[in-house]
Amino acid sequence: MIVLSNDDGFNAEGLRVLRREMMKVAEVVIVAPETEQSAMGHAITLTQPLKVREVVENGELIGYAVNGTPADCVKIATTVLLDQPPEMVVSGINLGGNLGTCAIYSGTVSAATEATIMEIPAIAVSLNTFENPDFSFAGEFTRKLAPLVLEKGLPQGVALNVNVPAVPRSEIKGVTVTRQGRSRVVETFDKRVDPRNNTYYWMAGEMRFDEADEDTDCRRVSNNYVSVTPIHFDLTSHRTIAELKDWDISL
Repeated sequence: MIVLSNDDGFNAEGLRVLRREMMKVAEVVIVAPETEQSAMGHAITLTQPLKVREVVENGELIGYAVNGTPADCVKIATTVLLDQPPEMVVSGINLGGNLGTCAIYSGTVSAATEATIMEIPAIAVSLNTFENPDFSFAGEFTRKLAPLVLEKGLPQGVALNVNVPAVPRSEIKGVTVTRQGRSRVVETFDKRVDPRNNTYYWMAGEMRFDEADEDTDCRRVSNNYVSVTPIHFDLTSHRTIAELKDWDISL
């Protein structure tokens, strides 16, 4: 059994394309947020109960819609909803790329990293566009990649973050294994006033990629390559440990 999740919500087109493709190679079940949870990161729900709705289409149970975050979905799928842990979690297909350090904000990526915390192999898949998306090739690529992950295995705690260029199949130059690049959102805030004279803000922003290295996910996707990046949740800066030990930090 493979669990499918995302952060765009249960009815998102990308998730339905992913299900259609993954059903060709495995038994699948969707466990995804009831509503869009984009940019929720690795948040989990502690202040309200989680509600789970069975989703039946054409007389078949296709999955569960959860009023929580993507990480919640993976947790409740593996501990409550399924009789045994899934073989894999595949999260996506996300509307918009999850490239560089901006992947930290992604609920889609966090569903995958939550799975790795639970020692389940996982893939996060994103299509690098917000306009007129065609998820078909990304779905086909994931269908081919998932069995390879199950066959070869991944190191404990590692997931694959896959980003697919939003170009016709004929224009994709190939597949590259990359490292996570550096990126940031330069935010803008649109200040408004409601009818009761209360000030509020809508946040927007522009993605900036501060990266010249051709071996990064940001650069490769911009050059029409599919990027496959191994990621993990260990946030330790290992190279800084020795330096800090020389600081003579004491009570």
